[in-house]
Amino acid sequence: MAFHEVRFPADLSFGSVGGPERRTDIVQLTSGFEERNTPWAHSRRRYDAGLGLRSLDDVEKLIAFFEARQGQLFGFRWKDWADFKSCKPSRSPEAGDQVIAHGDGETRSFQLTKTYRSGEGAYARPITKPVAGSVVAAVQDVEQREGVHFELDTDTGIITFVEPPLEGVEISAGFEFDVPVRFDTDRINVSVASFRAGQVPDVPVVEVRV
Repeated sequence: MAFHEVRFPADLSFGSVGGPERRTDIVQLTSGFEERNTPWAHSRRRYDAGLGLRSLDDVEKLIAFFEARQGQLFGFRWKDWADFKSCKPSRSPEAGDQVIAHGDGETRSFQLTKTYRSGEGAYARPITKPVAGSVVAAVQDVEQREGVHFELDTDTGIITFVEPPLEGVEISAGFEFDVPVRFDTDRINVSVASFRAGQVPDVPVVEVRV
């Protein structure tokens, strides 16, 4: 897939509106009951980048970024200010934030994940675009050092240990991350007069599978 490992300007994404989207198929039965199913294993996020624009300089920056991505052609990184850490937004990531796997004595590579829990429900989200320099990890609560004990592929979110963790040990990680997205339009309409009057263009952005 065509993807540029560059982040949409974070000062423009701040103030945008968006969040996760699910797809649910609902069949209404003659009895009044429902059958519900989903073809999606993972949620997909959508945003409106236009709401983060505050000046004509911001518009110019947006257009430059849009043109460099050739509209919908190339994907890019997006900072979701409401959800960009392995921990609470008020905290800094720590090595024990997220349990990502358990060792089997052979496997060295593991996908970063973030688990969302509420009551008895839980959803493990693959993290494919971690922020370089933000990832910390631990094996059975013993902190590991990047470049010494493990290597990180920031393009895929896969962490690879020098030595395979022993069978049954807990592997955890903390990190910041971006969302892989693309523009969901090939056109941006901007009116300088209406923008100065407080109206901003619609700039839809949608998450892509990588």
